[in-house]
Amino acid sequence: MFSRITGTGSYLPEKILTNHDLEKMVDTTDQWILERTGIQKRHIAENQTTSELAEVAALNALEMAGKSANDVDLIIFATTTPDLIFPSSACLLQKRLGINNGAAAFDIQAVCTGFVYALATADKFIRSGSHQCALVIGAETLSNIVDWSDRGTCVLFGDGAGAVVLEASEEAGILSTHIHADGTFEDLLKVNAGVSSNYERLKAGEAFIQMRGNEVFRMAVKTLGRIVDETLAANNLQKTDIDWLVPHQANIRIINATAKKLKMSLDNVVITVDQHGNTSGASIPLALDTAVRDGRIQRGDTLLLEGFGGGFTWGSALVKF
Repeated sequence: MFSRITGTGSYLPEKILTNHDLEKMVDTTDQWILERTGIQKRHIAENQTTSELAEVAALNALEMAGKSANDVDLIIFATTTPDLIFPSSACLLQKRLGINNGAAAFDIQAVCTGFVYALATADKFIRSGSHQCALVIGAETLSNIVDWSDRGTCVLFGDGAGAVVLEASEEAGILSTHIHADGTFEDLLKVNAGVSSNYERLKAGEAFIQMRGNEVFRMAVKTLGRIVDETLAANNLQKTDIDWLVPHQANIRIINATAKKLKMSLDNVVITVDQHGNTSGASIPLALDTAVRDGRIQRGDTLLLEGFGGGFTWGSALVKF
């Protein structure tokens, strides 16, 4: 038994924040942001929770898959910005969708690699035979933990949600998944407060993303290069066997470096960072849904999904779509 993606969906909040808007907020320029990140604009949630964004993405994915909400027997929700400490965003989404069949529901937190972690976990559940139809979500409202006075980070992040329906199948879909982490790099990319650490900052609304950008960039490029090699070797494939690279949308320079590692033309790389910014756990499913719905990705294509995030975490999924 295998698992196969049968539907994709996504959602972006209506409010758009452009680089020119940011010029009025911090000491930066459109040219500076574009040259260093590739980002032109990002979407910002206003009075919307993470599970609200996820609901729309999930409904779109279910519609494409031809499934009703109560066909779902597993919900795995990747997010760094949950609605509440508990219940989980997965349970809140379950309620929103009206799923009342007792489906298992839980969150995964692996920051920008979260969707890959969630997909890998759902794949294992389905391959084991315990579940038949999983809803795998990546959704974030990162704008709530951005310091809008820090020009080094506020230009990078946006909000959004992406989802896939993953079903049991006799035909291979998820060919392999590879997930890793190394907590020794915690200080390079983090939020500076939590429930049991620096709680006063959290209460005061001063819990913000902090990043040592140059060091993160170097680690991301090196680590994603290794995960490409690992994924290809595990499947006895050559670089030319990959039809599409669907990377985490953090920075155009990181995406370009990964494409170069694969010796792949950017024409075969799904790039949405210019329109979405870095939406962390939402970025891969957002990019995937974009390319599926505009017709670039077709059934039978071989996709490499890969991500790198705070932790550090990193991972990949090789998918026969």
